[in-house]
Amino acid sequence: MLEGRDMLRLGLIATLGLVALMTGAPEVKAEGALEVAPTGTLRVAVAVGPAASAFWTTRDPATGKPRGVTVELAKAAAGMLHLPLQLVEYQSSDEIAAASGKDVWDLSFMPADVKREAFVDQGPAYVAYMSGYLIRAGSDIRSVADVDRAGMRVGCIEGTSTSRTVEKSLKQAKLTKFVKPEQAAELIGKGELDALAMGMGALEDLSRKLPGTKVLDEVIQSTGVVVVVPKGKTVAKVWAAQFLTEAKADGTVRRALDRNGFTADKVAP
Repeated sequence: MLEGRDMLRLGLIATLGLVALMTGAPEVKAEGALEVAPTGTLRVAVAVGPAASAFWTTRDPATGKPRGVTVELAKAAAGMLHLPLQLVEYQSSDEIAAASGKDVWDLSFMPADVKREAFVDQGPAYVAYMSGYLIRAGSDIRSVADVDRAGMRVGCIEGTSTSRTVEKSLKQAKLTKFVKPEQAAELIGKGELDALAMGMGALEDLSRKLPGTKVLDEVIQSTGVVVVVPKGKTVAKVWAAQFLTEAKADGTVRRALDRNGFTADKVAP
C-alpha cells in the first residue's frame, strides 16, 4: 500500500506530465529531475545577512555556512528530488532575482515583489513577511511617523522590497541603502543610524544582539515569502509549487520555523 508521501509524489509526477503535454515542456521522470535541476545538483539561492528571519539566513559560527529556515527548506527540496544540494549565496533577494538568467541557481525563496516578476516565476507563500524599523539605543523615536523627520538617519538594505517601500514613504529623513546588511547592523549598533528598515524577524534577532535598541510595533510593509524559480522554467515552477504545498501540509515548514526560533510565525494557508 502506498504511503501518503508516495501518493503525493505520484500525483506530482502526473501533474508534471500533464503540464508537459499542455505546454510542450519535457516530462519529468520519477527517477530524475533534470528539468528542475539540470546539473544534477539542486542549486538553491539564499540571502545571507547579520540577523535571521523566515527569509534571511545567517552564518553558522562553527562552520561559516548559511543556516536558517530557507536552508532547511532547501534540504527538504533536495531530499524530495533525491539530489545533492548546493547553496548559492547572495546579499539580497534582488541579487538573487538578477542572477536568475545566468543558470547559477534552480530554486530560491524570497518576499513576493512585483518588480521581480520580470526575472522569476513566483509560487505560493510559506509564511507572511512583515517589515518595520529597528531604533537605535537612546532614540526618542516612538512611532513610524517619528522616523520621517529632518535630521533622521535611516538605513535599509539595497535590493529588497522593504527598501522600495521605505524610499517611497520617506519625505524628510535621510535614507542610506546598504549593499552589505552587516554594515547597516554595525552602524545602528554604534548609534550612527537612527532607524533600520528590514523584516520584523531579522530586526527582532538583531535587537537581541544590540542592547538598548528596540523594534517598533508598527508594520511598514506586509507580503509573503514565496518559492521562486528562474523565469520561464514551466516544469520547475509546477514542481516547486507542489513541493511547497507538501512541505506546508506535512509540517516541514512548521518545523523549520520552530527550530530557528520563529515559533510565533504562522504558516501561510
